[in-house]
Amino acid sequence: MELLVRYLERSNSISTSLTQDIIKEDNLRDDLRYYFMSPCEKYRARRHLPWKLGVQILKIIMITTQLILFGLSNQLVVAYKEENMMALKNLFLKDYAGVDEDDYCVAVYTQQSVYDSLFYVMDQYSQLGRLSVGSLSYGEDEDGNLLPLIVCKEYYRRGSEDPSGEAYDIDAELETDCMSHDPKTANQWKTQNSSFFDLDFYRLVDVKVTFPLKGINLQTVRYRELPDCYSFHITITFDNQCHSGKVKLFLDIDVESSACQDWKISGTAEKNTHYLLLFDGFVIIICLASAVLCTRSIVLAVRLLQRFSRFFRENYNRKVCEDDQNEFLNGWYVLVIVSDLLAIIGSILKVEIQAKSLTSYDVCSIFLGTSTLMVWVGVIRYLGYFQKYNVLILTMKAAFPKVLRFCCCAGMIYLGYTFCGWIVLGPYHEKFEGLSRVAECLFSLLNGDDMFTTFAQLKDKNTLVWLFSRAYLYSFISLFIYMVLSLFIALITDAYETIKRFQKDGFPPTDLQKFLREQKDFPVAEESSQTDIRIRSSLLCCCPKTRIREEEDVAENMTSHV
Repeated sequence: MELLVRYLERSNSISTSLTQDIIKEDNLRDDLRYYFMSPCEKYRARRHLPWKLGVQILKIIMITTQLILFGLSNQLVVAYKEENMMALKNLFLKDYAGVDEDDYCVAVYTQQSVYDSLFYVMDQYSQLGRLSVGSLSYGEDEDGNLLPLIVCKEYYRRGSEDPSGEAYDIDAELETDCMSHDPKTANQWKTQNSSFFDLDFYRLVDVKVTFPLKGINLQTVRYRELPDCYSFHITITFDNQCHSGKVKLFLDIDVESSACQDWKISGTAEKNTHYLLLFDGFVIIICLASAVLCTRSIVLAVRLLQRFSRFFRENYNRKVCEDDQNEFLNGWYVLVIVSDLLAIIGSILKVEIQAKSLTSYDVCSIFLGTSTLMVWVGVIRYLGYFQKYNVLILTMKAAFPKVLRFCCCAGMIYLGYTFCGWIVLGPYHEKFEGLSRVAECLFSLLNGDDMFTTFAQLKDKNTLVWLFSRAYLYSFISLFIYMVLSLFIALITDAYETIKRFQKDGFPPTDLQKFLREQKDFPVAEESSQTDIRIRSSLLCCCPKTRIREEEDVAENMTSHV
């Protein structure tokens, strides 16, 4: 009887342990299945509302609306700056044709033309109020005094030259001499400072004319927005550094915007900015909620991965493969969190701009534009739940490592052509004057764009360089279009064909997928003699069950004997 009692107790303990292990395994499998379900499947399985999906949809609508509103406002600012740039060039540059010549505005070739252009700037500045049709005026300091126009000339300290005798004597140290003029005393500029304007052109490096102007962007009134006040710091440069007989004129503008100190608008209803501020605040709240939900999902995924890894280690003495681990580490959540952070920063900057505390339109547009880009890219995640829409994601995922390695190798050749083209063709071709322009030109050629113009624009004054340019361009086009680009497309096509074949015949199942399908053909690692690990009957074939049947037969024999 004692043997029977001990056997029954042992049998009950074994069955209880097996039952607990089976329940634990089923719970893990259910949690894994639920984690990898789509939002609709989760709702059908447990009737949990897809809050995260709803937040993402609402966020897409709100961020896109916010971007459009800010973009319309930013376009007015950019248009105002560009049109003022064009107006100032026509006002202060003599004989300006309306289009810049290469990288400079105007060029003059005689001494008299330099004097005429310099005096023209001063005369136009003194008559600004009568000439300009825009809302421009002279700059003032804090005391209300007009800020002067400043003329500075930079020249070599000492120098003499004799081109016919091939002789020169130059002190390379530069000196700067400046003078300022008040707009109200414009008629005395030339008479009182005639010696200053006596320029030694063989020593002259450049002449810079700087002056501040004020302006108001009144066009925003039509859109019920408060106009901004702008400060223009204008610099007109007469560049004679080359001493080639060609003096280049540049006009540069540094623009600063700020809230107008004293303003009054009548005849139209002032736009209530409180609604926009509330809207931006709601966008920030939605983005915070989205970031919190995605962070929570990442934490839950890490915990689930730890449970699954512990299960495999305890029952099969092996680690979860890298592919299965990557299934838990969802990169889409990271993308959403980054887009939320950018949207929050951009919304805060937008609120400050609307409150006239900041004027960083460009910085704000970068944050809002990048966040909107990432938000719309994140929509692909939900399309990935449908097999017919999942081809792009799977192809990019499969081809990316090979494409990245291929681009690293091709990039070395591309950089070689870039440096070679810049040093050899740069002095003779405008598309090769800088490294960035060379890279852009070669990328255009790589895509078959602007080929004939690149060939035709090369100056053929130097026969050796002309011959080299033909060999250079023909070899680059042949190598990159016929070989590099074809191989690049072939890598992506190969990945696409592989994905199509897997979608037709089925993807090779991983350990995770086998576990979710309740398959029981996992390979078990060999154990040492000192290791005593219990193998659960739910995952191995029938060894534990056979042992239990043998023990039950022994118990029956003992009972009949008693």
